Amino acid sequence: MKSTLKKILALLVLPLALLATQPVLAKDKFKIAWSIYVGWMPWDYGNKSGIVKKWADKYGIEIEVVQINDYVESINQYTTGAFDGCVMTNMDALTIPAASGVDSTALIVGDFSNGNDAVILKGKKELKDIKGQKVNLVELSVSHYLLARGLETVGLAEKDIKVVNTSDADMVAVYGTDSVTAVTTWNPLVSEILNMPNSNKVFDSSQIPGEIIDLMVVNTGTLKKNPKLGKALTGAWYEIMATMSGTDKKAIAARTEMGKASGTDLKGYDAQLASTKMFFKAVDAVSFTESKDLKDTMEKVASFSFDHGLLGDGAPDAGYIGIETPSGIYGDKNNVKLRFSPDYMKMAADGKL
Repeated sequence: MKSTLKKILALLVLPLALLATQPVLAKDKFKIAWSIYVGWMPWDYGNKSGIVKKWADKYGIEIEVVQINDYVESINQYTTGAFDGCVMTNMDALTIPAASGVDSTALIVGDFSNGNDAVILKGKKELKDIKGQKVNLVELSVSHYLLARGLETVGLAEKDIKVVNTSDADMVAVYGTDSVTAVTTWNPLVSEILNMPNSNKVFDSSQIPGEIIDLMVVNTGTLKKNPKLGKALTGAWYEIMATMSGTDKKAIAARTEMGKASGTDLKGYDAQLASTKMFFKAVDAVSFTESKDLKDTMEKVASFSFDHGLLGDGAPDAGYIGIETPSGIYGDKNNVKLRFSPDYMKMAADGKL
């Protein structure tokens, strides 16, 4: 990583991550971390409604679902072994746990951002006007990736702007100051910021569909030793999906709760869902995961990550870390650290959970 902050994080996380790669034993108690985002609010609802417990009980295990207010911190804690699973995007799964040597599996491909991540300018209405500005974002996250992909579309590059690393927890407050004129972030922060005066969305993830993917990632060793965890989480997820995706009172009540928990209401949450390609049915998630497009996307993500020093100081190229997908492995077959597995989602689609 090129930023001082990232180097510090790497020094702190890697030794603990190496400890997390020690032999994994079968167990019956697990911890899952989540943070606020439209596609991850179902975990909060599943926890509070008892759906997660219902599925955990079915397989004779316990699953503790824990909210972490800082998104990057939640992934760091997963990487150090404090959690058995964590919600995160495809890029962050590659650049934090996988790059730290923690073999991780995308157990559930929940959705992809289809407008939920955005570049916002204050007082300007076109992306090209970002040239020369400071842009506040969570540095080296999918927001950074989105910005880079957006800049390409208007003939600009990162050298034409200055990135200011900002925690997602501080983004709205920072944007409210006079000195901040450009941000790149995700919902529900996008919605809050767009409600502020002179705020204009100039680029969003609907312009790169299928590239920012939201996942439930679990430790590969833990999953192999404890398949009951995979079954319970996947079973719970698709029960939640079935509950929230309808138009009946139960579905409306579920989405209302998710909206409230994320700081908005039913209307606001439904608006965020409208810019999210949710895979409410397991069969659709399987189809997306098995598509060759996933491997191509991960190649783009790996290239961005390598260019920004996110694959580790010793990485000789973008393919340093192997990424396993159903359509093949991108990168080093002898160093696979990130796996997209449709196995448990197929069980759900086939009614075998």
